[in-house]
Amino acid sequence: MTAADLAPLWLTLRLAALVTLLLLVLGTPLAWWLARTCSRIAPAVEAVTALPLVLPPTVLGFYLLVALNPDAPLGRFWFDLTGTTLTFSFAGLVIASLFYSLPFTVQPLQAAFTTLGRAPMEAAASLGARPLDAFLTVAVPLSLRGYLTAAVLTFAHTLGEFGVVLMVGGNIPSETRVISIAIYEKVETLDYASAHAMSALLLGLSFAILLVLYMVNGRRPEAPL
Repeated sequence: MTAADLAPLWLTLRLAALVTLLLLVLGTPLAWWLARTCSRIAPAVEAVTALPLVLPPTVLGFYLLVALNPDAPLGRFWFDLTGTTLTFSFAGLVIASLFYSLPFTVQPLQAAFTTLGRAPMEAAASLGARPLDAFLTVAVPLSLRGYLTAAVLTFAHTLGEFGVVLMVGGNIPSETRVISIAIYEKVETLDYASAHAMSALLLGLSFAILLVLYMVNGRRPEAPL
């Protein structure tokens, strides 16, 4: 593989790392609220959060393309602020990926917070800990496996994005050409050797990421006496 072939991989890794970091920060309050709320709107919020799991990526990508273009409020605000568009840009890919990978962050965190229950937080409160202190020193450490699962799944899912990033970002070298789009382009030009090399690299990376997750989270049965 040439340096030009590796460029989409580095761009994809950069995108996945940034999206994972942002979603862990932004998804934590949402997951915490969903795990503890009794609000009647919680099912609707959960449904909206999970939409990317069932919605065709091109549908989500189309609506994001509409929302991020300079004629829309968000796109216009960004253009006035930076002089660049969100569509067909790396920043647009980040925003699109935040929506597309949202359930892969929120659902594992929500499950971890639900399993945690209320007792540890109540015990911390009885010792005088403020809610934020109790969350950072009690809830987060006890939910580390949930955070690991959320981080790994979000990162791995972002690695393989295609439909959403193609709709929002197009295929601009060094800007929006992620590895999934580069593979598609190689197949279109009948360069199967490069497509195979890229695909094998992505397959191996994805497998390694998931293997680490299952090795860390897995429980081995105790050996018989």
